[in-house]
Amino acid sequence: QMNANDCHDPPKYWTIHGLWPDRAEDCNRTWHFNVTEIKDLMSDMRHYWPDVLHSSLNRTQFWKHEWDKHGTCAATLEILNSQKKYFGKALELYKHVDLNSCLLKAGIKPSSSYYEMTAIKEALRRFYGVTPKIQCLPPEEGEKAQTIGQIEFCFTKELQLVNCTVPEDESNPMQAHLKLGTSELSVCHDNLPTYYPSEVQ
Repeated sequence: QMNANDCHDPPKYWTIHGLWPDRAEDCNRTWHFNVTEIKDLMSDMRHYWPDVLHSSLNRTQFWKHEWDKHGTCAATLEILNSQKKYFGKALELYKHVDLNSCLLKAGIKPSSSYYEMTAIKEALRRFYGVTPKIQCLPPEEGEKAQTIGQIEFCFTKELQLVNCTVPEDESNPMQAHLKLGTSELSVCHDNLPTYYPSEVQ
């Protein structure tokens, strides 16, 4: 939806946004992103963690941003203390969570009719044993339905799945940098009809 984006043929499956430590940003500005450190991961990175907004030749801008802002903070953990470990572990967690097939198995697939958010949450909770945080684009003017935009899973420092908790009085500051057009993702409302489109028009 962004005006000047380069989102040609967006993937028809859920991709990775990032692996974010809580309450930490830009932890080590001197530790610069170096794409050669993740050259072994490239085919997986391009497939599961694509940059759909920037058409730079090698499309590494998104990964650089995630490393600078979040990876350098995550690297305080030994299991994530290099670029190879950080990106490799994020890919591993993505495959372990396997959101694409779990949603399908739970009967949740892109549709032109609406879902109830509580039903989606319940299906995911049954599947994973934890409650993820589901984020939506709010209804556009004159519309009544929100649109699913992002599903966030929470992990312990040992990278075990855990419930995501959303304090009532704050939305997640970590999502503030993801703006789609003028709409911004925020935690979905339980009582709004919910649209899960195959692609955003």
